[in-house]
Amino acid sequence: MKKVKVFSTQTCPYCIMAKEYLTNKNIQYEDIDVSKDQAQAMQMVKKSGQMGVPQLWIDDEVVVGFNKPVIDRLLGI
Repeated sequence: MKKVKVFSTQTCPYCIMAKEYLTNKNIQYEDIDVSKDQAQAMQMVKKSGQMGVPQLWIDDEVVVGFNKPVIDRLLGI
């Protein structure tokens, strides 16, 4: 099973869509609200070089934005 983290904010519509998509596909994920956790936000930027959300970390791969084809490929669905 892949380890999935979603870096998001509560007001980001693409973040909401990405989490709903994963839920509908029965993919478990850890949701990290970077608007409430500055340390996680800094870690996100350090790893990806990007401040934008959503970011999905699927194992060691980083997907910036709600990019379904890449997400599906990395998850094997």
